[in-house]
Amino acid sequence: MTKPYIHKVKYYETDKMGVTHHSNYLRFMEEARVNYLDEIGYGYRRMEEEGLVSPVVSVNIDYKKATTFDDEISIDVKVESVSAVKLIIGYTMTCNGEIVCNATSVHCFVDKNSRPISLKRTRPELFELLSSSAIKN
Repeated sequence: MTKPYIHKVKYYETDKMGVTHHSNYLRFMEEARVNYLDEIGYGYRRMEEEGLVSPVVSVNIDYKKATTFDDEISIDVKVESVSAVKLIIGYTMTCNGEIVCNATSVHCFVDKNSRPISLKRTRPELFELLSSSAIKN
């Protein structure tokens, strides 16, 4: 179990109405995902040093409530599912105890030459870390 990632909304992340611009939630997801991988002991730096890249294939964001400058957004990251070739990560963002956003990002795994690889076969340690923390249905 990892602790939630906290993002404090910066002034430049808001729009003319003072509301956090919707595009920033993608960045918050990336910050939280990078933090999550660091916490489980297999961070992006290590992945890239080993020649592994995990690009985003798709994103789904369901906005529930606006946030504004100086709000602290708590982001819970959960592995929703992982297979040899695909990873789905879920994000629940809350502010002052209220859900402001639910989101998912889908990733594949490729080598440094952008060729698809099997995570289970080429990086069994990472596959096991992700699998063991995946949501059990």
